Amino acid sequence: MPLQITGALGDPDLIRLPWELPLEEWPARHLVDLPRGISRHVVRFARLGGKVYAIKEISERYAKREYKLLWDLARLDAPAVEPVAYVTGREEGLDSALITRHLQFSLPYRAVMSGTLRPDTLTRLLDALAVLLVRLHLTGFYWGDCSLSNTLFRRDAGAFAAYLVDAETGEMHPMISEGQRLQDIEVAYTNLFGEMLDLEAGGLLHPSVDPYDTAEQITARYHRLWEEITQDEIIEEVDWHKVENRIRRLNLLGFDVAEMMVRRKVGTGRLIVRPKVVDAGHHQRRLLRLTGLDTEENQARRLLNDLDGFRVAKGLRHEDEAIVAHRWLAEVFQPTIEAIPDALRRKLEPAQLFHEVLDHRWFLSEKAGSDVGLPAAVRSYVDTVLVHKPDEKALLPDEPQ
Repeated sequence: MPLQITGALGDPDLIRLPWELPLEEWPARHLVDLPRGISRHVVRFARLGGKVYAIKEISERYAKREYKLLWDLARLDAPAVEPVAYVTGREEGLDSALITRHLQFSLPYRAVMSGTLRPDTLTRLLDALAVLLVRLHLTGFYWGDCSLSNTLFRRDAGAFAAYLVDAETGEMHPMISEGQRLQDIEVAYTNLFGEMLDLEAGGLLHPSVDPYDTAEQITARYHRLWEEITQDEIIEEVDWHKVENRIRRLNLLGFDVAEMMVRRKVGTGRLIVRPKVVDAGHHQRRLLRLTGLDTEENQARRLLNDLDGFRVAKGLRHEDEAIVAHRWLAEVFQPTIEAIPDALRRKLEPAQLFHEVLDHRWFLSEKAGSDVGLPAAVRSYVDTVLVHKPDEKALLPDEPQ
């Protein structure tokens, strides 16, 4: 069987990679050194035409299966890596391969740590993992191997956004069953407990973090979030504001409410209300619609807050919001990003840079007792904070001539 690459190929040069060799033996000129999570398979990052691809050696059956599952998730706009193709017909004795697009600015959980995994960082990772699992379950997806190791994280303002990176054990259903949901949580609990024990054994876990308590946390966080999203709420007809409060809580978690199911409880004057929750991204979509900026949810919330502050400060409360957004982009956001030296902009994505500059401005203003202004905050942030940060984007060498 000849070599065959099947998928939505964006780069025809993929066929020219050294597929006749085991992935472990590929020459360095084809590869990019990026942080990798723990995997039972060999995974490498290859650079072609200015793009970076993650390549995983896996059996033909599972390569085809995972490719299809990732496409199903992409079609549903679920948070997962983007499938590119799968490779079959390699030299005898070599597995097939799955190709996905590298998620820029993403990190495996071990790379998020600096020295030891501190409790506050762990809390944010667990929150992101719980949201990811809930979002997948809402689409009807059973993961089967939820863990920190099978997840990529991107910084999202003060939190993290999580993405599924390994769908090998997954199953897609029209609707996930209660048994599948509980099984997924049990697997997540077991995997997380094992990962915490592994970190502890390696001296990478903060002394105050207990592996058992941590594993219990992912279960508790998941159930709290799932109940907030799916449970019925019984209210008196005059207490409709309670429903509005719930919708606001869901929005703050990043979930939209598409419609409400309302029915009267038999024999009473009470209503049974259940919101229909759709994809996360309430703030993302508003920011994208107004500015064209495609960001994570918490970043979008922070940028929208700054945009709203700009509207008030400039006396534009009655102006069309699209016009205000255009002015904010031209007068605030773009000049801030352009004020950062080119060599440092690749350390973080633009929305995260802007968020951190706003944080730094607040810190400096508190210290000074008055607003220091954005230009001064940018200069100070670059000189005292950004220069010391590691690069989180793939730093690629120039293309060979």
